Amino acid sequence: MTTPDELLALDTLIDDDERDSAATVRSFLDAEVRPHIAQWYLDGTLPARDLAKQLGSLGLLGMHLHGYGCAGTTATMYGIACRELEAVDAGIRSLVSVQGSLAMYAIHAFGSAEQKEVWLPSMATGEAVGCFGLTEPDAGSDPGSMRTRARRDGDDWVLDGTKMWITNAPVADVAVIWAVVEDDGVRGFVVPTSSQGFSATEVPGKLSLRASVTGEIVLDGVRLPSSAVLPEVRGLKGPLSCLSEARFGIVWGAVGSIRDTLTVALEYAGTREQFGRPIAGFQLTQAKFADAAAAYGKAALLAVHLGRLKDAGTLTPQQVSVGKMDNVRAAIEVARSMRTVLGGSGITADYSPLRHAANLETVLTYEGTQEVHQLIVGQALTGLNAFGG
Repeated sequence: MTTPDELLALDTLIDDDERDSAATVRSFLDAEVRPHIAQWYLDGTLPARDLAKQLGSLGLLGMHLHGYGCAGTTATMYGIACRELEAVDAGIRSLVSVQGSLAMYAIHAFGSAEQKEVWLPSMATGEAVGCFGLTEPDAGSDPGSMRTRARRDGDDWVLDGTKMWITNAPVADVAVIWAVVEDDGVRGFVVPTSSQGFSATEVPGKLSLRASVTGEIVLDGVRLPSSAVLPEVRGLKGPLSCLSEARFGIVWGAVGSIRDTLTVALEYAGTREQFGRPIAGFQLTQAKFADAAAAYGKAALLAVHLGRLKDAGTLTPQQVSVGKMDNVRAAIEVARSMRTVLGGSGITADYSPLRHAANLETVLTYEGTQEVHQLIVGQALTGLNAFGG
């Protein structure tokens, strides 16, 4: 038998250090997370703070950032870590992605020296958990319509508004909040969650990404010192550049999801017998496997290519959109197909494909919906802006 990676010799695309890093992450996850993830999913919970410390001890939080206790790895190595994390569950990858590619990246790229020194070292170890407040109840795909406002009051800033669907918010120590300032556009603020007027409550009743802590943030006259604003960016380019960082991790995470669903289905089909032989020997089952393996190979090749472009400093947001759009679309199709190979067993928590498929419904939506990325790519190809049309 040949594994999905062996089929296209995908390991030849990465170097020894990258393979060793993947093996380290996979070993940790197999020992500490995989045995519990199905129950966490069923219970709709995640020990996020404890897990953050463990992931921080491995150097996975903000691992592609430099200085302040961050590992300073390549973008490709960060992507490979995201692949391993989402092979277990998208909720685990989301914890790392929001911490490193959204909250930490925003402070690292746009923060003051003081903000970086105060927050990044403890976030890198997982002692402090961060979240990223951009999306609102009425402003998702159109962040320019956000209603959260920041106003000056003497030397202070005062924030009012609501943010929704914010990963890590109920357990976070710090939130990067984006708000509109009159006559100054969108600005970012580093907000300790202990601030008076700040509250974060968990969103109940999720049917997807259940092993993840998702919250609603309410800012009710939150008063901050003048030093709370991110000094190095103005406008939507700030939060959108952070989203591009997170989308890069999703491109890789989808690859891990495909690999896991295909591997689980192959193992099941090799031992499950019907009509006197393993179902892996039936033509229709093998057709599903062949299509899934091809999807895996294409997704992996695209992820590596984008990783190399990012390491070379030439990756564009439009290229990330291609990866996010197509790899997530492929992953959800493969997860659904592999669920059918498992038959009735496929709807139980004992097997991962349906859990991945459900999680991918969230991944399909967050960090830019499928339609948003199609329009980004369409605009790049045609030179015409179809947003709002």
